[in-house]
Amino acid sequence: MPARTYGQYCGFSRALEVVGERWALLIVRDLLVGPKRFSDLQRGLPGIPSNILTARLKELEESGVVVRAVVPRPSNAIVYELTEVGRELEEPVIALGRWGAKRLGDPRRDEIVTEDSMATALLSTFRPESAARGSVNYELRLGEIVVNAQVRNRTVTVGRGPLPKPDLIIVAGPGIRALMAREITPQEALKKKVVSITGDPKLLTTFAQTFQI
Repeated sequence: MPARTYGQYCGFSRALEVVGERWALLIVRDLLVGPKRFSDLQRGLPGIPSNILTARLKELEESGVVVRAVVPRPSNAIVYELTEVGRELEEPVIALGRWGAKRLGDPRRDEIVTEDSMATALLSTFRPESAARGSVNYELRLGEIVVNAQVRNRTVTVGRGPLPKPDLIIVAGPGIRALMAREITPQEALKKKVVSITGDPKLLTTFAQTFQI
């Protein structure tokens, strides 16, 4: 029996019974970026108590959303990863992320950015219809956070960490939201030092067209 039921024979109600508990969708969000150890999930969700993370993972396992796997030697670590059923949540998670991004405003006190949250933000704001054909590799740096987006023929793959030879490196802070929300132009973002770049400035315009809130 799910931890919470709504007494309705409804697909939306059933979905909330599986992923409606606090932290559940954030766990799914982080696992969409890739498999993780328990400690990785804790580090990416610094506000979650250990017992709650344990409970949510157990609930997601029992619902067939998450499965445990063993990483091959030499690590032999146990990781959590999404099942095929869990990966079906990618589209609604991205849609919710896009909806929420429009309501972000300025960061609240003590709010942080993580690699997984930023990677998901790139997935959520990707606009294939506005992306250029061909390929462009972006690396985005926000303090110690480094993520990347590889655009190929109007599809995107996002990841954590730097790329060997990115076409454009963007160094930014929370102000990049204004660029992605089209509140300022790429030229204004550079002039006001909202962002700094390494690479062709024209690619910043391409980035702003491709990733929009």
